[in-house]
Amino acid sequence: MIAGCPDVARRAGRPRVSNRSATLLSVLHEDDDLLVVDKPADLVVHPGKEGPESCLIGRARLYLGHAEARLVHRLDRETSGVVVMAKSRTAAGELGRLFAGGTVAKEYVAIVHGAVPPEGLVIDAPLGRDAASPVAIKDVVRADGAPARTRVELVRHLTRDERRLSFVRVVPETGRKHQIRIHLAYAGYPIVGDKLYGGDETCYLRFVERRLTDDDRRRLVLDAHALHAATVAFTWRDREWRFEAPLRADMVNLLQP
Repeated sequence: MIAGCPDVARRAGRPRVSNRSATLLSVLHEDDDLLVVDKPADLVVHPGKEGPESCLIGRARLYLGHAEARLVHRLDRETSGVVVMAKSRTAAGELGRLFAGGTVAKEYVAIVHGAVPPEGLVIDAPLGRDAASPVAIKDVVRADGAPARTRVELVRHLTRDERRLSFVRVVPETGRKHQIRIHLAYAGYPIVGDKLYGGDETCYLRFVERRLTDDDRRRLVLDAHALHAATVAFTWRDREWRFEAPLRADMVNLLQP
């Protein structure tokens, strides 16, 4: 089992990276084939228009000193936690098929509005595009959507500033876009800080246009939504792999008594 290997061994023939490049990533594990990192919240995974440091894959390529880092799965911009990357085309192909095949076990934790029942939830609701929304990327529960299933386990209830909240463990049994966020909101427990599925999608538009109000920020509670990819585990090349990312600071602080 591999759980958060703390550092990276330098290997012969690998370009030395600058201190600046090394601080761009929180590395959980690295070997000849894999680079596994703890993605911070508010960082996109795919290349954008603002240079390599503005996205996870760009930072990984700067860190490695070459362009061979390849994503094999993704997290939403504001979701933090474990991201697995491959360091070769061959490894990327193998891992990509593994992730696409649904044999990878993923576990998330989230802080949500409302009191999730002690027995937890199983949310089985198909997902598809929200044609009525002005936000092009938004999906919704709809009868003709793709099958989607999410299991939710209550860890504990908490109250903050008279808000009833729940800390939950979440296991997505399928891998649809925004699945956890949509399912929790659909069940009546939107994720704290979710600008798109938190009940007012215009908040997301204001965020994109950089005009969030003080009232928006008070309602959101956190700058980034409280969803964290805690664990990724799979069998690959006759070996069991498991990677864990510690809960990020703002979520830890919200959970403090």
